[in-house]
Amino acid sequence: QVQLVESGGGLVQPGGSLRLSCAASGNIFSIHTEGWYRQAPGKERELVATISSSGDRNHADSVKGRFTISRDNARNTMYLQMNSLKPEDTAVYYCKHTNIGQFYEYNYWGQGTQVTVSS
Repeated sequence: QVQLVESGGGLVQPGGSLRLSCAASGNIFSIHTEGWYRQAPGKERELVATISSSGDRNHADSVKGRFTISRDNARNTMYLQMNSLKPEDTAVYYCKHTNIGQFYEYNYWGQGTQVTVSS
């Protein structure tokens, strides 16, 4: 099992910044991926960014140049730095951890943190 604890959400004005954190604990496989997803009211959950245990990163087109995913391996903590926030970024943000085994993948989700971008 892997436990994920998110923090850092809140209310911010358009153009502002927030940093989300996701602390992982438990049975973390050496090969894994982590990511941030978001879900706005009435919409499906969508991928925001991912980072692999080897450091490869991907960002959704909608956030490229504004959001940056990173990870502090010593702290087992993943971050999402969000700059130039827009009202359409308003959503519940979830972190996800995927342990990659020889035959299976094991997915774990955080509890979600609300991000609201409004003036």
